Amino acid sequence: MIKIAIAIGLFIVSNSPQAPISEVVQEGAPAYAEWSRLAITQTQSKYPKASIVDYLYMGSAANNGSTVATFRLWLREGNREYGVVVRVTYVTETEKLESVSFHEIVPPGRSEEQ
Repeated sequence: MIKIAIAIGLFIVSNSPQAPISEVVQEGAPAYAEWSRLAITQTQSKYPKASIVDYLYMGSAANNGSTVATFRLWLREGNREYGVVVRVTYVTETEKLESVSFHEIVPPGRSEEQ
């Protein structure tokens, strides 16, 4: 049910730039919801001409006092569709943000030039 709420929220966000990101995740959301919102807003800032068409929480991993939450977002920009893996790193104990990184994914069977 939560995945459906997130998917509906992403649809609203991707089709209405005026929709506040707070509508994406609601009460009772999973622990990674805050980091999901951050990954979405940071992706929207980095790729302002693209629409987010899909979203996947890939999991979290703790290491040396930090946690890395990983998300895959699928973007559409004109005729181009591509994925972006977003890694949000934060201090596990305080939940203070350390960094956000992006890695573009080329769809299978396509080259960077397409």
